[in-house]
Amino acid sequence: MFPRGRKLLLGVSGGISAYKSCDLLRRLQDHGFIVDVVPTAASLNFVGKSTWEALSGRKVITDLWSDVENVPHISMAKANDLIVIAPATADLIAKLASGRADDLLTNIVLASTAPKILIPAMHTEMWLNAATVANVEILRNRGFVVINPDEGRMTGSDVGVGRYPESERIITEIDKVIARTADLIGKKILITAGGTREPIDPIRFIGNRSSGKQGFALAMAAASRGAQVHLVIANSDLPNIDGITTTAVETAEEMAAILNLEFPHCDALIMSAAVADAKVVNYSEGKIRKESLDKVELAKNPDILKSLAQIKRPGQIVVGFAAETMSSVDALQKSGHEKLSSKNLDLIYVNDVSDGAIFGQEKTKGIIIDNSNKKKSQFEGAIFEIIGTGAFGLKNHYPNL
Repeated sequence: MFPRGRKLLLGVSGGISAYKSCDLLRRLQDHGFIVDVVPTAASLNFVGKSTWEALSGRKVITDLWSDVENVPHISMAKANDLIVIAPATADLIAKLASGRADDLLTNIVLASTAPKILIPAMHTEMWLNAATVANVEILRNRGFVVINPDEGRMTGSDVGVGRYPESERIITEIDKVIARTADLIGKKILITAGGTREPIDPIRFIGNRSSGKQGFALAMAAASRGAQVHLVIANSDLPNIDGITTTAVETAEEMAAILNLEFPHCDALIMSAAVADAKVVNYSEGKIRKESLDKVELAKNPDILKSLAQIKRPGQIVVGFAAETMSSVDALQKSGHEKLSSKNLDLIYVNDVSDGAIFGQEKTKGIIIDNSNKKKSQFEGAIFEIIGTGAFGLKNHYPNL
């Protein structure tokens, strides 16, 4: 129920060995990667766009001026957890060393903060040229991982150092890089998002303003760090995330049923969904007339988070979220401490939503309280950072997770 799907960008530059990247792509997919291919214009002379789309099963963009409305060099830089360029020609290495950005691939590299791995492939004389040697050293000093080429037969009858490495060797090096960046590999994280709806009649429902963005961002952040993520989403228009198991629900009862089934198998539950506090007892099969709305009866919904936290096993982490309408920091902290204790949580994130500014936004601001030592800290930043950086990072609070 928790398939792993880390996202990787495979850049392909214009060398004869570009055809070998077709095998590398397949091997990466076999190892569980979702791969976006970005070929340079020169590389398309060796392997065409349609081939990459057929092998990857994904749309391939080849220049800065396609799909402009989505700003591809930025969106792709953010979406991928790792960049691998194979082959990396002497020309491309020189561009990267000088900081040039004159095509889609080099723009993505400059815009991305993800780890970058280069697979040089070229004739021996080019690989050993002082300019290439210096450029490789520059890139290594900047944090690029440069895998030395193999020795063997080159184009024609030439033999020497500069040959494109075998795919399994490349993947072994990729795994080494991932081991340094994917600290949640092997962990199963259950995340809820969106807002439940409780039907009143076929037209009306009790709901809330949750967009689901918070849960989606947390799911992507967890998956990018190697976790196997199951996202339970209530009433959101956001698209499913590649590589993440997604289950759609509508009501609190439906969400509870899924969580009761999946909770025993997860290492952490992050309950960011806004679950309706009440449900309608006397649901009407037909539309209720306005003059009869005062006859709608409500009952409390079960506290899903509290009930699950009561049965957590040793080492299992439960994280709660609380949206409050309190502008006072002291009041927020008091509310957070009370819920942390009463619900048996490990962490809770509390924020003030009284002005409605948080809903549907890319950033959030609130207070994090940790049950291990009642430590509290304020957080402000991009939603996805909650799971990894700053005071709220799960690994910072629970290094054994």
